[in-house]
Amino acid sequence: MDDPVTVNPDGVKLKPEKMIINQLYHCIFENKVFLFYKDEEELLHCYEVEDPNAVREISANPADLKSILTKYSHDM
Repeated sequence: MDDPVTVNPDGVKLKPEKMIINQLYHCIFENKVFLFYKDEEELLHCYEVEDPNAVREISANPADLKSILTKYSHDM
């Protein structure tokens, strides 16, 4: 099965039709983390994380994505 979010030298490529509703997807491109999800109304949401510490942690521990995002959201 194709991944709904892929990265290549040209940028981030999305296949929203392959996304599971309310599942968080992420990728790292140009030292930023991009977050995507499709809601119940099938609207696509996109967020960008530029904090270098958060990007570094997510790169090292992608399985801990949600806890890392929670940690940095409390630091604001």
